[in-house]
Amino acid sequence: MIPIRCISCGKPVSAYFDEYNSRLADGEKSKDILDDMGITRYCCRRMLISHVETWE
Repeated sequence: MIPIRCISCGKPVSAYFDEYNSRLADGEKSKDILDDMGITRYCCRRMLISHVETWE
C-alpha cells in the first residue's frame, strides 16, 4: 500500500497512484506521466516511481 502522503513534504500522493500505474502499464514514460499529472516535486516523484507493492 502506498502511503497517503509524501513522507518529505506531506502532499497527498495516493490519489495519483492508480492512474500512474495504469498509464505506466500502457507504455508511457514515467517522466511524461508525472509531468502531465502536475507532480513536480522530486520527493513526490520518488514516492510513486520507487513504490513496490507488497500487499496482494
